[in-house]
Amino acid sequence: MKNIVIFCALVVLTGQAFAQQNGTISGTVVDNDKTPLLGVNVSINNTSKGAQTNENGRFEISQLAAGAYTLRISYIGFKTKEISVSIVANQSLQLDPITLYEGNEILREVVVNGTRRNKFSRKKTAYVSKLPLKDIENTQVYSTITNELLESQVVTDFDEALTNATGVEKLWASTGRGGDGAGYYSLRGFSVQPQLVNGLPGLTNGTINPANIERIEVLKGPSATLFGNAVSSYGGLINVVTKKPYVGTGGELSFTSGTYGLNQIMGDFNTALSKEDNLYFRINTAYTTEQSFQDAGFRKSFFVAPSLSYKVNNRLSFSFYGEITQAEQTNPTFLFLNRSAPTAASKLEELGYNNKLSFTSNDLTLENPTQNYRIEMDYKLSDSWQSQTLLSKSSTSTKGYYSYLFDYGILEGNTYSRLINKQNANTQTTDIQQNFIGDIRVAGIRNRIVVGLDYFNETQTNNSTGYAFYGNITPDGGSNGDDPFTETIENDSYPLSTAGVDAALASQGVSNVKSKYHIYSMYASDVINFTDTFSAMLGVRLDHFDNEGDLTNPEDDYDQTTLSPKFGLVYQPIKDQLSIFGNYQNGFTNVAPQLVGNPEDGPQTLKTFDPEQANQFEFGVKTNLFNNRLNATVSYYDIKVTDRVITDPSSPFNRIQGGEVVSKGFEAEVNANPINGLNIRAGYSFNDSETTKSDNPEILNRRPLEAGPESLYNFWASYEIQEGTLDGLGFGAGFNGASDRFAINYESTGEFILPSYTIANASVFYRAANYRISLKLNNAFNKEYYKGWTTINPQQPRALLANVSYSF
Repeated sequence: MKNIVIFCALVVLTGQAFAQQNGTISGTVVDNDKTPLLGVNVSINNTSKGAQTNENGRFEISQLAAGAYTLRISYIGFKTKEISVSIVANQSLQLDPITLYEGNEILREVVVNGTRRNKFSRKKTAYVSKLPLKDIENTQVYSTITNELLESQVVTDFDEALTNATGVEKLWASTGRGGDGAGYYSLRGFSVQPQLVNGLPGLTNGTINPANIERIEVLKGPSATLFGNAVSSYGGLINVVTKKPYVGTGGELSFTSGTYGLNQIMGDFNTALSKEDNLYFRINTAYTTEQSFQDAGFRKSFFVAPSLSYKVNNRLSFSFYGEITQAEQTNPTFLFLNRSAPTAASKLEELGYNNKLSFTSNDLTLENPTQNYRIEMDYKLSDSWQSQTLLSKSSTSTKGYYSYLFDYGILEGNTYSRLINKQNANTQTTDIQQNFIGDIRVAGIRNRIVVGLDYFNETQTNNSTGYAFYGNITPDGGSNGDDPFTETIENDSYPLSTAGVDAALASQGVSNVKSKYHIYSMYASDVINFTDTFSAMLGVRLDHFDNEGDLTNPEDDYDQTTLSPKFGLVYQPIKDQLSIFGNYQNGFTNVAPQLVGNPEDGPQTLKTFDPEQANQFEFGVKTNLFNNRLNATVSYYDIKVTDRVITDPSSPFNRIQGGEVVSKGFEAEVNANPINGLNIRAGYSFNDSETTKSDNPEILNRRPLEAGPESLYNFWASYEIQEGTLDGLGFGAGFNGASDRFAINYESTGEFILPSYTIANASVFYRAANYRISLKLNNAFNKEYYKGWTTINPQQPRALLANVSYSF
């Protein structure tokens, strides 16, 4: 009997305890357009209880004891919201619809969204328009290269990553030299360098390390209205988005080894420094060494990227990002073609080039230390307005030996002269931005607004030596000592050593140049939603350029002020699934004053000019079909560059603004997830560029060399088995290629055409809960191919890579 009484008492107590845990909270989460949000995290502070919203935006949290709680609603790209609620025992609390307002890109927590199967696509960014816009409602075209795509391809360098961007072709490998040592790429007919990190200036004189890349955004077309002309080109700009701290503890260790001595170890670690203070820290680091496929050449680098996220309260947060690189490399092999006279060879077959020869040695290296720092403060002024204060500082240096091979056309045959100098240069930048971002309704019409102020400064210091002649070579490996400058016979011995080069440079002078310029800007942009499916984007930038030039020469100082507008329309016949868009975008380049007038008639006068202008008109279609399984962008663009300074046809002593370049083309990009586990990325672009007006007959009515190939294409598919005994096993395959293109295309030189190429790649991998093993074969058919921009730059033959990654 005693046992029965005890049992009955336990049943009663358990029932009472269960009853006390029977409260429920439910509700719906929507955006400012009242559209339900899928996958929003809804949690209760200081408990382990939470839920995610379904496709109707609904959530429910049950088994709650009576009491007061703070509900936390968070979603990537939106401002986090906290709501105080009270639960009565055995009752359900139905909340009014909760509206989340779009915010910045700081990742406050890891969100696991099971519906994101299309891993090669990202539908939203806050950087392209300085507003958190979905791709389908953005009037600008951009390509996003996700970290999942990079992982599937076992990407170890930035150049390889960019082969996934539609319409992008490498022109020059990173030389490491001062001032312009990063790589150059052709985009919509114009050259561009990657100079933007998280929407702010971030410079490098070497290649960008992929260890800290969350994704790469390639913005298409002139983008000066929001970003200015210091970091963009007429073809667009390249923005690298870095990894950011998140709520939680975790990380990854990865090791990649491959052909030509490649060894790369990467680490990623995230932790809470103080959970109570919402202070989180993340560090990414990498050490890479690699030999060249040629007889000499190497690169090695150590990279570390600390980042910090501090949420003071639900209104105020701070972030810090740093990237520090110590790199050393030999400069890549370039054969520079003559730009004013025909060369002995007009195509590769006539050159007799042995591309396994580097014409340098591992003694002659360049060091490229780089530092980029960014600080961000976000303050929630209200549910509708946010303040964003940004500071970035960059420093990149070059120290060491840089050489190049140039065909002066003086000596017989295919003879190239080696010139070499000792680099000692540094570039420093500072950028300060203040943005006010709003999401408001005016007369019932939604307006998403950004208003900003921007100050940018760049200072360059150059203490490099002059260039010294250091022997001649022929592309097949021959040599002679004829000096093309003195036409005398020199010693045939030019040892490729630091001692030998230093001796040759002893007679060279050393530069002592320091230059500086400032840019003061203000800009505004407004996305106006006239209806849920029809919107317009209006933007304008006022830019004041203050050039101090060489600090020892006040005569090269000048100021210019420019107005840069932007306009776009988007109509969505099927909301959030299909949009038709058109845009007008502007870019500009500041033009220095020039001396004009016949010097025989007296002193020349200094004539000022307006900035050079680029104007783009574009229209196209974007899709987000079948629950994000098919994302596609198809567009046609027409860019005209005007006001280039040329010689006045009526007077050889006068300069006028009349030069023009036209670049137009077609682009198509598809990201698809037709079945679970299969992800596809494909792109095609065609570009037609021509110099239509110029005083220089050398280039008139010809394709500019920076335009690169007319046709570019890329494809990659990855499939991972989803169930069964082979669950986690996957395969990848793809290709990228280009049509033939001009390395030289002048009236006096004729044409030197680099042939077309198609490069095939393949991979196999196995993924388990905490690790991934991959094999990747690059250039599977060992294709010999070249890149160039008045140059011939051989590319890497077939290479095999193996990767092991462990996550925790």
